[in-house]
Amino acid sequence: MAEQFDVLIIGGGLVGASLACALGGQGLRIGLVEAFPFNSDSSPAFDDRSIALAAGSQRIFSGMGLWAALKDRVTSIKHIHVSDRGRFGFARLHHDEEGVPALGYVALARDMGEVLSAKLETLDDVELICPAEVTALDIQPTMASVTVKHNGDEKQLSAQLVVAADGARSFVRESIGIDTTQWSYDQSAIITNVKTQLLHDNVAYERFTDTGPLALLPMSEGRCSVVLTVKRDRVDEVLAMSDKDFLAHLQERFGQRLGRFEKVGKRVAYPLVLVRANESVRNRLALIGNAAHTLHPIAGQGFNLGLRDVAALADVLLEAKQHQQDLGALSTIQRYADWRKNDHRRVIAFTDGLNRLFSNPLLPVACVRDLGMLALDLLPPAKRLFGKLTMGRAGKLPRLARGVPLE
Repeated sequence: MAEQFDVLIIGGGLVGASLACALGGQGLRIGLVEAFPFNSDSSPAFDDRSIALAAGSQRIFSGMGLWAALKDRVTSIKHIHVSDRGRFGFARLHHDEEGVPALGYVALARDMGEVLSAKLETLDDVELICPAEVTALDIQPTMASVTVKHNGDEKQLSAQLVVAADGARSFVRESIGIDTTQWSYDQSAIITNVKTQLLHDNVAYERFTDTGPLALLPMSEGRCSVVLTVKRDRVDEVLAMSDKDFLAHLQERFGQRLGRFEKVGKRVAYPLVLVRANESVRNRLALIGNAAHTLHPIAGQGFNLGLRDVAALADVLLEAKQHQQDLGALSTIQRYADWRKNDHRRVIAFTDGLNRLFSNPLLPVACVRDLGMLALDLLPPAKRLFGKLTMGRAGKLPRLARGVPLE
């Protein structure tokens, strides 16, 4: 006999765990299937990567009742400085001009994992099924059946709705036959932390270079999180550099705004691709986070877009429950797909377009983009529109994205 759930979430990373926390305590039976033991020490999703949280994501965590536990572990972004290396274009955003305490925040994935894990432990209606591997998925008109390997045994689970939160290479998405549109940027992101001579003063820097964008995000203890984009064929070379040579390379790419780069942490690299699922829902199935869209890290939009998926899907499901509607029926979850469609298109076009625009070496293109940056810096209406997009406050917002609890 299959164990039954209202909603079965496949993937217990930051996005999947956030959805379980959002739906927990709302009168639904939730299952969360994760391939690794669910704690921040063992899960690769809860590592030492830095995550840029938009101001809109702070509202979502606040609406979920999690911000109080997270706020002392984050570093606020008060200002954003965008520039084009070796050229005249730049733009600046300030939190006071946007009327917010911060434009965003920087958190460690490990810290977010600890907060989510602690919340899940308090939720009696959320069952953690881990470590477990999904081996089969069968979608029927009135129910979805999932087969998992759990503690060495095969286990049958069923649910009104299966939510795929299992990443860019989603097994659920592929097994159900949902096609994707993919594009390789021929770039990799090298992620690390650095100690700088001068204090960052809560400024986040996005510097466009001829090899791709370079981001420095403020962290605690005078450190900055670095996302350095390099051509794919140079990854091994840059990773193999000594700390001294890497810091010199980074200094040459970034400049002297923060003085000397004095110390660097461990470096890891990730290939950069754009992946977009051609469908975000089917009967009994919804895709969220990287299973639905994997973005270029430029402007730090990826996790924030996934968290807005969580907020919208939770809103739709709890409204359906209130009206005694079938949670997994296509007529129900299509409302989620329709709600998220414009935000997905907008953010994908924004991140992909920025990378292509600033990777173009032609002088006329460079002059036009730099004039555009100066116009953005000087025109308050344009800056407000840009700020709403980067802070995750554009379009129709679900309750959590307004900071309103689902209860």
